[in-house]
Amino acid sequence: MFTVKVAVLGRRRSHCLPRMTSPDINAPVTLLVPSPASLKRKREVAKELIESYYCQLTQGCGNGLCVNENCASCPGFKQLDNNQAAARALELYRTRAELCTSWPTKKPKSLLSQNVSSDKYKQNNGKAVGSDFNVICSKKQHQDNFQKLNNNHVQEHSSVLQLRGNDITYLTEEKVDEILRVCNETGDVAPLVHVIGRIFSSAETLVKSFRKPEMKRNCVSSLPENTPDNLETGAEMRAVAGCDHSAACCSQQKPWDCLGQSFKLEELTVDVKSVRRVYKKLLVHNRIETALINALMYLSPDVECELSYHNAYTRDSNYLNLFIIVMENHNLHSPEYLEGALQMFCKAMCKLPLSAQAKLIQLWSTYSSTDIRRMVEVFQQLITYKVISNDYSCRNLVNEDDVVVAAAKCLKLVYFANLLGGMLTIENDDDESPQEISEGSLHQNLLIEDTRYKKGPRVDPFEKELHFKALDCCRPVVHYDEFVNESLNNVLAMDKDYIFFKVDSEKKFSFLTCPFLLTPYTKSQGLYYDNRIRMFSERRITVLYNLVQGQQVQPYLRLKVRRDHIIDDALVRLEMIATENPSDLKKQLYVEFEGEQGVDEGGVSKEFFQLVVEEIFNPDIGMFAYDSQTKLFWFNPTSFENDGQFTLIGIVLGLAIYNHCILDVHFPMVVYRKLMSKKGTLEDLADSHPILYRSLKDILEYEGNLEEDMMITFQVSYSDLFGVPIIHNLKENSEEIPVTNQNKKEFVQLYTNYILNQSVEKQFRAFNRGFQMVTNESPLKYLFRPEEIEQLICGSRNLDFHALEEATEYDGGFTKESRIVRDFWGITHSLQEEQKRQFLQFTTGSDRAPVGGLGKIKLIITKNGPDSDRLPTTHTCFNVLLLPDYSSKDKLKERLLKAITYSKGFGML
Repeated sequence: MFTVKVAVLGRRRSHCLPRMTSPDINAPVTLLVPSPASLKRKREVAKELIESYYCQLTQGCGNGLCVNENCASCPGFKQLDNNQAAARALELYRTRAELCTSWPTKKPKSLLSQNVSSDKYKQNNGKAVGSDFNVICSKKQHQDNFQKLNNNHVQEHSSVLQLRGNDITYLTEEKVDEILRVCNETGDVAPLVHVIGRIFSSAETLVKSFRKPEMKRNCVSSLPENTPDNLETGAEMRAVAGCDHSAACCSQQKPWDCLGQSFKLEELTVDVKSVRRVYKKLLVHNRIETALINALMYLSPDVECELSYHNAYTRDSNYLNLFIIVMENHNLHSPEYLEGALQMFCKAMCKLPLSAQAKLIQLWSTYSSTDIRRMVEVFQQLITYKVISNDYSCRNLVNEDDVVVAAAKCLKLVYFANLLGGMLTIENDDDESPQEISEGSLHQNLLIEDTRYKKGPRVDPFEKELHFKALDCCRPVVHYDEFVNESLNNVLAMDKDYIFFKVDSEKKFSFLTCPFLLTPYTKSQGLYYDNRIRMFSERRITVLYNLVQGQQVQPYLRLKVRRDHIIDDALVRLEMIATENPSDLKKQLYVEFEGEQGVDEGGVSKEFFQLVVEEIFNPDIGMFAYDSQTKLFWFNPTSFENDGQFTLIGIVLGLAIYNHCILDVHFPMVVYRKLMSKKGTLEDLADSHPILYRSLKDILEYEGNLEEDMMITFQVSYSDLFGVPIIHNLKENSEEIPVTNQNKKEFVQLYTNYILNQSVEKQFRAFNRGFQMVTNESPLKYLFRPEEIEQLICGSRNLDFHALEEATEYDGGFTKESRIVRDFWGITHSLQEEQKRQFLQFTTGSDRAPVGGLGKIKLIITKNGPDSDRLPTTHTCFNVLLLPDYSSKDKLKERLLKAITYSKGFGML
């Protein structure tokens, strides 16, 4: 609809075959387009309509009684994010859907560039209205008169520019300014259109364009030739290098390393700032933008072919300039590009070798948050547009859509640039050695063919190429949430995607290789499949072991415990398993409470974990210290418990994740960062020890005489369980070393390291060892960030019972419109917060919402006979609530509250 095809004389050929001969770069380019006036008119009308639909979808018409289902003011309208609204606006334009009469006039920046739609008039059935029409007509008449009076002058300049344009083999900002100046004088941009179309449609000419001034290498790094010899500060260094980051970005690195490790400035010769200035001048002309679209349509297949068959990047490292120049176009997310040109360009970019993509990442990591966010929007809108425009199914997977896959791979480059740009420090890993984490197992050795689980944790190729880990970044330039695409998550078949991820990763694309695109709930589904397959694998190993050894070995991890001695029974049994055969921990868990008849299909395990957690985190035991201000637990450095106790606690936490159970644990975020092999830093003290964090920050920011005013030494003092003061020296002879303005940073660093790492090293190492016994072969670290690990373990804190009501199903004669069902939801919505948690515990076996919220729970309410005095009952394994058909709402409320308050134990109905 928006694209205009380009016919290039003498250059028609198939793009799927290798290029045999080099084309003539001076061959003329003919643009098969309508007349400029009609094309401009048609494009502006289309843009105005699409912007109108977008504003209607995001802001509404202002009428609270609006009945247009495609208007945000409609009472039943479901809110859309920016990407969904942009793609939906295109669909509404295609079908010419109803448009509210009083839609807002504000133009969104995320859908169409304001530079392109800069004319200050609205369209009304294809005609201009009001005084703006007279202004346009007067301008047109003035231009016509000017052209008539200077016809000879125009022809002279046009012929000169046409001749010079054929001789131009590359562009610079100065050349563009020169041609643009003459075009402005003559009122005709045709010569510039001709030059732009020819240069931008050829990889050979575009690669040579917009080069930097000559660079030279010195003993430290590659800097511009005019770099002063006395350049020392990071700000000066970054200014020369073109780094837009603040000093904090590079405060922990060498100033010349702000472009990334092992990155030399001379390897990328394109002048990015010059390209941006040129685009700013060009994109105000619609004909020039059309030429850019046509050129990109022709360029992309050529580039893809050259990278696939001719090793274009290997022959010329400057080939990367082409992609940098194209990505600086701020209109790439507009409809004209989304429908064709951008799709082809993404496919071409994916053909770049890994080393070239790493260089793009390093360059983009120096960009500002505005520039990175712009590139994110480009690829996000392309993904959303394709997802909404197609109907995916089990036979037509989104994984097989070349455009969506290419856009996801390109977005991955921006994601790693976002992490690298926001990385403050690169911390040392604190991984346990394989011998400490897990012991050898006869069961694993018997299943020789099952080798895919023994390859160790998956590492992203970009992490190897860039020599950094994604977890090294504490504060990305753009927030992680902006990379998540909800539309993609809604159509993704995770069962198929997981197979591609685990088995056919070389042949099929899996979106689990781009976890930043996925919500925690979608990733938890992938983890669930991984855990279930591992359980099945362990079951096969047991069967094989029984056949070989002739002994009966349990295919499941069975725990039989007493409610009154749950900790003693559980921990003793788990300690035996961890010592004798740790691989048994990866079997499916079955829990049995002694004296109870419940069969564990998930519900019994949920209550088991909850009871264990309640006992372990009891402050009276002393294993963990409770902070009443933050309401969080932290390892007690003076605990009397041995390493085995903390190891078993880690096993319990790992088993909860492995068996898809939610725990009511309250750890600060630094615990989950440490579980991902990162050490605690000063910023981690903010939520674990907020008072101490503020005190240390005050020391760093203090501008007076620190030694005389505070009289602090390099010592840490605290009290044990019995209130006995303990003093720890941070350095040798610490009591004699005062904290001064010169050494205060060292003091804060040593103090933080002691509190979060050294003081609890023994306890946490044992805790982490137990956790890794269960999760060491899981893709947990690859898929989830620390904050998502917390959500995976603890679930969601938001108890949205309206979402639970929407997801609930009915059986046994009940329907959504039944009187008792309406009474039931009226009662549950009016419950207090604690009563709601009791209800969840009663119906699901856990008082926490799972990842994704209560809407992900499939609750079933079924009729359990006529009116009676029986209490409601549940099957917690399957989230089934059996509800008698009570005669009144008051009786229903009384029976329900009694059931959720006094429920305990399992029995057979």
